[in-house]
Order: sequence, then structure tokens, then C-alpha cells
Amino acid sequence: MTDSSTPREASDAATRPPLAVGIAGLGAIGRAVARRLDQGMPGVRLSAVAVRDAAKARTFLDSLSRPVPVLPLDTLAQQSDIVIECAPAALLARIAAPVLIAGKKVIVLSVGALLDDPQLETLAREHGGQILVPTGALIGLDAVSAAAEGTIHSVRMVTRKPIAGLAGAPFLRENNIDIAGITQPLKLFSGTARDAARGFPANLNVAVALSLAGIGPDRTLLEIWADPTVTRNTHHIEVDADCARFSMTIENVPSENPRTGRITALSVIALLRKLSAPVRVGT
Repeated sequence: MTDSSTPREASDAATRPPLAVGIAGLGAIGRAVARRLDQGMPGVRLSAVAVRDAAKARTFLDSLSRPVPVLPLDTLAQQSDIVIECAPAALLARIAAPVLIAGKKVIVLSVGALLDDPQLETLAREHGGQILVPTGALIGLDAVSAAAEGTIHSVRMVTRKPIAGLAGAPFLRENNIDIAGITQPLKLFSGTARDAARGFPANLNVAVALSLAGIGPDRTLLEIWADPTVTRNTHHIEVDADCARFSMTIENVPSENPRTGRITALSVIALLRKLSAPVRVGT
């Protein structure tokens, strides 16, 4: 028997207006995503941005083929169906709360800040909004999420970063650690993903994403190394579960911001593309 609703659904999808995407923050990731949206993507369009330096943002936006308005953070949700948070972690709640209260979606890159803002999940649940965490700089989140449907016994992660990728981390300042002149790999931290997120808020969003996909931030164990012998942000993960034992390593090429890999922006773009794709690959 033929499903008569299928042609109608296909027609609706073809004529549905594209989703309006707002971007909060125009650093390396925000600019990369904005450029790709400006080039054209099925089902989505750049609608507005919110930044601290409007004049600086205007210079960039004027270079796009379809300039968009610069709005205050508090009104970005009104002009967007989806908001991408590409800002400092301290601004996450201010960016995400209006989006979630409006029952819309927010893509979060400052994943570590979610641990300090649990009320955001409550807002999403109460108002029908949704917090989306892209795979970002970490491969294998689908496998970890699948394993978590069973029993995961342990998750361990070792991160090695060039000196520039760790400079300025609160953990270093609080412990009076100077890594500028080291010539050999130096282990800076060993502990839980929750503690790592506090000490390295601009560096370890990948660890928090891994923990949220798996067994949580208090059972996910992490080592962080400052390594002058590497030029890429390197993460090695080992997972032991009742369904499988697996390990994975990724070496991310840094973006214009040495704390962030180029693949992070591409992961956001892939997520946006999936929202309206006729075929979705991955969990």
C-alpha cells in the first residue's frame, strides 16, 4: 500500500522556509560558520549576529554577500530559529536562556559551562527548547552515546596541546605554573572532566562533551599535557563498556585561535546541514 503522505511531506520540505540561524560571537569559529552560511546551505540561512564589538563585526559582515544585522544578545533569539553560541563561556547562560525559553534550539560550544549552568537543561525541558552539542574536536561521540545505552565501565582521555593552546588557562595561573620555556612534555593535570573544565575552560570542552555522552563529568578521567613537541591539539580516548572496548585518537589542526581546532567550526556546519538533510548519517 502506498503512503499517500510521503509526496506531500516531500513537497512541504521543499517549500518550507529556511531556518534562521543567529550567531553569538564572531571569533574564529563564528566567522567560519558565518562564511559557510553566506555561501548558501540548504534549509538554513544566517539571520543575525550578536557581538561585544559591533564596529569590528560590521567590518566582517560587510564582506559577506548577504549582510545581516548586529543585535544585542538578549534579542538574538527573537530573530532566530537556532542560535549558535560561539562566545566566552561566561556568557552561555545569557545567550542560551532566551532561546530555550522561546522553545528554540541553541548549539553550545562552551560545553564546559553547561556543568555550571544546570538550569539551562531545566529551561529546555520546561519550554520545549533544545540544547545541541556538536561533535566538535572529538571523534567517536556516537560510539560513546551508543555504549552508554548499556554499561560503560570507564572512560579515560589524554590531551596533549602545544604551549600556545594552553596559555592563560586559570589552572596555570592559580598554581603558578609557567609553561612558556618548557622543552619536554609536562603533565599539568590528572583528574575528572568536571575539574578539568574549571581549570581549562577554553581548552577542554571536548572532555565535557565526552563525559556528557558517556558516564558523566565525575567518572570521566583526564590527563592534560603541555607538549612543545606537538603542533596539533591531540586527544586520545579509551572506553571500556559491556558492549565494546575501543580507543580513538584525533590530532586537530588549530584554527586562528590556537585553543580551538579547525574541525570545530566544520562540526557545527555539519550539524546545521543535518537539520534539513533528507538522509542523516550518525546517531
